[in-house]
Amino acid sequence: MFLDLLVAIFFFLVGLEIKASLKDVRTIVVPVVAALGGMIAPALLYISLNPGSHVWASAMPTDIALALGVLTLLGKRVDPQVRIFLLTLAIADDLFSLIVMGLFYGDDLEPVKALSTLVAATIGFIVPLRKHQLNKVIKILTPVSTYFIVPVIIAVNIPIHIDFSSFSSSTTVSIVVARSIGKIIGITVFAALCVKLGGKTNITSKEIFGVATLAGMGMTVALVIADIAAATTVELNQVRLGLFISALLSGISGYIWLRRTPAAQ
Repeated sequence: MFLDLLVAIFFFLVGLEIKASLKDVRTIVVPVVAALGGMIAPALLYISLNPGSHVWASAMPTDIALALGVLTLLGKRVDPQVRIFLLTLAIADDLFSLIVMGLFYGDDLEPVKALSTLVAATIGFIVPLRKHQLNKVIKILTPVSTYFIVPVIIAVNIPIHIDFSSFSSSTTVSIVVARSIGKIIGITVFAALCVKLGGKTNITSKEIFGVATLAGMGMTVALVIADIAAATTVELNQVRLGLFISALLSGISGYIWLRRTPAAQ
């Protein structure tokens, strides 16, 4: 219950930040389309590497808490618009993940937690606050989120009991490749196509690449899907290991990339 409350506060703040920062509706389109690409490409890549596996959807979701945790470490080295792009992308990712779970795993699904995050973010986005009130609430909640809520969420969702002998399994390898590479391909390609077709973004292509790299981090929703879809405990552990490895690779790579990438002027 306490963790659910923290998650709700976190996503409420996400909605507030998106509302405060989006001044052009076209800036919403690019991260939303990018999120879609960032789910399609990993799923297709996973299926091509491990055909017949029922846990393919675990390769799709992005974990916003993990990704924002890395951005927090970067501090002022990253343009605030990068954070907004990631927030918007992750919210869209959660929505698409909920749809995927409903369509493909509906018989086994109780999507209360996934739905609650979207509801909390939506409330934050539509809450009728004036600009100075909005900024005040964000100023109060941001340090709470950064220094307490995000670390708690990350700590709770890091798997501890992992069978590392599963490293060479086709499921583990496919998850790592699909998330670490598929997310980058899907997000960058779809974002570039959207911009070419008239979408607008306030960050550079290099910054989008960095966001796409961080998006390879996925634990919470991906673990929910794995728990539903895995046929055996062994397969579930293989997915968990793949998610853990890809989260490490994506987090480290994204951190290094964005640290070395100059912010848009």
